[in-house]
Amino acid sequence: MSVDLVGFLGVVLVAYLVPGPDFLLVVRSAAEHPSNGRAAALGAQSGLCVHMLAAALGLSFVAARSPAVYDAVAYCGAAYLVYLGVRAVLTARRRTAERADGATAHEGAGSGGNRERGPRTGFAQGFLTNVLNPKAALFFLGVLPQFVDGGGSMTRGIFFLGTLDVLIGVAYWFAVVGVAARLRALLARPAVRRRWELTTGWLFIAIGVAVATAA
Repeated sequence: MSVDLVGFLGVVLVAYLVPGPDFLLVVRSAAEHPSNGRAAALGAQSGLCVHMLAAALGLSFVAARSPAVYDAVAYCGAAYLVYLGVRAVLTARRRTAERADGATAHEGAGSGGNRERGPRTGFAQGFLTNVLNPKAALFFLGVLPQFVDGGGSMTRGIFFLGTLDVLIGVAYWFAVVGVAARLRALLARPAVRRRWELTTGWLFIAIGVAVATAA
C-alpha cells in the first residue's frame, strides 16, 4: 500500500480549520459542559467512520452516482441542521420572555436542561450531523482515494487514511473543546447565553438552507 501522506495531511488540516456545522455543534456543546463537547466530537468522528466504511465497501459510489439517493441524504441533513437551529432560537426566545416576566428561577432550570442534554445527546447530535452530511461521503469517495496509489489496495488505503483522518479530528476537536470550555463562565451570563443561542441557532438554519439549496 502506497499513499501520499503529506498531501493528504495538508488537505485534512485545511478541511478541519474551515468551520462547518460540526464545529458549531462541538463548540456549542462544549460551552454547556466539556463532557458534552467531547461527546459531540466523538459522535461527529463516528459519523465519519460510517462514511469511511461505506466508501471502502463501495456503497458511497452508488449513492454518489444516484442523484435521488444523494438528494435524499442532503435534504435529511439540511432538515436536521434546521431543526437544531430552530430549537436553539426558540430556547433563546423563551429565556428572553421568561426573564422579562421576572422568571428568574428559570435560569436554574435552564442549567438543569443543559445537564439533561448530556454526553449521550451530544454524541447523537454529532453523529447525525456528520452521517447526514453528503459532503463527507463525497470526501471519502472522491477526495481521499486520490491520495492512494492505484497500484495498491484501494480498500486498505481508504481504511488507513480514513482512520488517520478520524484520529486527527479527535485531537483537533478535543483542543477546540478545551478552548470553548474556558468560555463557559462568559456564556453562563444570561444575556450572553441568549445571544449565543440565537447566533448559533441562526447559523445552523442558514447552513441547513444552504445545503438544501445546493442539493
